[in-house]
Amino acid sequence: MKHLIIYAHPSHESFNHAILTTALKGLKQKGHDVVVRDLYDIGFQPVVSSSEIIGGIGEDIVREQKFLQWAEVVTFIYPIWWTGMPAIMKGYIDRVFSYGFAYKYVNGVQMGLLKGKKVIILNTQGKSHSEYDSNGMDQALRLTTDKGIFEYCGLDVMYHIFFESVPQSDEDTRKEWLRQIAGILG
Repeated sequence: MKHLIIYAHPSHESFNHAILTTALKGLKQKGHDVVVRDLYDIGFQPVVSSSEIIGGIGEDIVREQKFLQWAEVVTFIYPIWWTGMPAIMKGYIDRVFSYGFAYKYVNGVQMGLLKGKKVIILNTQGKSHSEYDSNGMDQALRLTTDKGIFEYCGLDVMYHIFFESVPQSDEDTRKEWLRQIAGILG
């Protein structure tokens, strides 16, 4: 299978990077074709320009869109910061999931253009599941990403996994989470 990983975390020492390493290793061991787009390493420029608003996209965005066209499964790995995705990931969505590529309107009806592709979302967060559940934040995160972005563009969300209280987690818990990822991505 053709598998694209979109990764956003600035530190190679982070648990997010351990997730990336585990996912990449597992997918390659199972014979998948894998491309990783580490948004920090490639220096992705997340700010939408005025020309992009009116439909003019640059070579950098065409390149990213080709990776998405190629992929059968897309995995997004990023931390939850301020109850959302990091700015660089949001900028990737804003710029790459553009009108006419990821979605369009026909007679006023929205149509997702990325049908037939699957999505896996792996997030780390500093708070516990119970804290996010008690205030509805867990559902808000799923609504804004799963439905508001990916399903809106026609993608099928297979998994959206939140790894909770990561800064306070111990080594055994993290190893178990990495085993879980290895099982899912294969």
